[in-house]
Amino acid sequence: MTARAGDGAQSRAAGTGVRATAARLALMALPLAFFGLFFAYPVAAIVGRGFDTDAGWEPGRIGEVLGRPDIAGVLWFTTWQALASTALTLVIALPGAYVFARFDFPGKQLLRAVVTVPFVLPTVVVGSAFLALVGRGGLLDELWGVRLDTSVWAILLAHVFFNYAVVVRTVGGLWAQLDPRQEEAARVLGASRFGAWRRVTLPALGPAVAAAALMVFLFTFSSFGVVQILGGPAYATLEVEVYRQTAQLLDLPTAAVLTMVQFAAVGLILAVHAATVRRRETALRLVDPALTARRVHGAGQRALLGGVLLTVAVLIVLPLGVLVERSFDTPAGYGAAYYRALQDEGAGGGTFLVPPLEAIGNSLEYALAATGIALVVGGLAAAALTRRAGPLVRGFDALLMLPLGVSAVTVGFGFLITLDEPPLDLRTSWILVPLAQALVGVPFVVRTMLPVLRAVDGRLREAAAVLGASPLRAWREVDLPLVRRALLVAAGFAFAVSLGEFGATVFIARPDRPTLPVAVARLLGRAGELNYGQAMALSTILMGVCAVSLLVLERLRPERSSGEF
Repeated sequence: MTARAGDGAQSRAAGTGVRATAARLALMALPLAFFGLFFAYPVAAIVGRGFDTDAGWEPGRIGEVLGRPDIAGVLWFTTWQALASTALTLVIALPGAYVFARFDFPGKQLLRAVVTVPFVLPTVVVGSAFLALVGRGGLLDELWGVRLDTSVWAILLAHVFFNYAVVVRTVGGLWAQLDPRQEEAARVLGASRFGAWRRVTLPALGPAVAAAALMVFLFTFSSFGVVQILGGPAYATLEVEVYRQTAQLLDLPTAAVLTMVQFAAVGLILAVHAATVRRRETALRLVDPALTARRVHGAGQRALLGGVLLTVAVLIVLPLGVLVERSFDTPAGYGAAYYRALQDEGAGGGTFLVPPLEAIGNSLEYALAATGIALVVGGLAAAALTRRAGPLVRGFDALLMLPLGVSAVTVGFGFLITLDEPPLDLRTSWILVPLAQALVGVPFVVRTMLPVLRAVDGRLREAAAVLGASPLRAWREVDLPLVRRALLVAAGFAFAVSLGEFGATVFIARPDRPTLPVAVARLLGRAGELNYGQAMALSTILMGVCAVSLLVLERLRPERSSGEF
């Protein structure tokens, strides 16, 4: 009897395991098909065309391309500017992470939203903001005759502006949950304030600092819009060079090699990042952040808070303020002339087939469609990743993150040469842009929903299964009510990043239906005061939409139990 009961229990357990695996595979099917068709296929096609010649495959082109002095210079600049940007961002942002983690002061939530705004801004807006600050005719040029555009300093400062929030949110989120009593105990035992921080707090923060540094390095290594606008012809990252080789020189072999190099580098970065996150999740004891934040007291703490506020004002608020000011500064005085000119179909000297103002409606339509796609694909992927599993699922998780670092330019150009034949003749279809934007939105949906889904008590799902609910019904009845708020946050992030996607959209947006980032880039690419003013006006509108989305997210965001961004 006992043996038969044991056999029955084992049989039921095995059946449950099989059903769970089948359910996981079913959830993964659509995301895998989506990424396979709209990411892997276009990228592989570009790489294939670069190496496939009449004489067959020529892998020897890799050595030829990488041995060219100009390409070696691009690789060197891409790497060292990413390292410099990462180091500079850490130095400037770590004090801010400490202030947000340990201090409680009026306006803290608003300030947190302000420092996060740049992260959801399109790169062309960031470039435009710094162009208005440090470029020809910019604020520094008018006041002191100083110009930093077409210099590496403008690029580095823009990267710090863009990634300041990554360090503050990633490191500060974990710092707020570290028990301060451990550091206090070290000081009681005779350690100095710095010694206690170096020996106790810094090792605990190490994984979070490493994760933030890797994220910043990833974003700056694949930088496109910022470098294209601020770097001029003298500076090019891999992403900018891929765009130049494909769109301007039509040199697919060189573009294919550079794409493979960037793909390999991004894969390595994501692997290291995944290992860092797993270490952070398993090696720390955390406390309620509400127990660690204290009111500011003493001259030292007030000076530190003042320094962080000054940094935010100069680094973040000033460029955005100058951008808005330039959008109203017309030759006839301050006014809305540049905004009114956006309604003119002939704006930009024939750059547009429609009034630039129509780009606002186009971008909103595309972003809403991309958000819907990202929520479906990302939601299914997050559900499949809810229960930690073996290498196959971890590989699936890494696949979802690749579009954040792999050349969006390659993806966009790949769309043009692969999705032009039945049954997927989409080259003239409006859906092509949302599909490309959704590729960038899906990782944000997954990263937002996954921690919440993993926090759902698995016994609730098991109880629903015992009562006869299918996996789909269990998800609908158990998980969805608990993660509805996270779903809204994920939708907001997907909408914001879709609204600002530029690398792929610049290839596939139709001339009669440009998006806001594409319209801004086209206006900046043409000479003339009117074009510049309209670019500032469109950038201000785009910034406003992204900022409103971010402020809504801050009100919806659920409290996290980890230090993830």
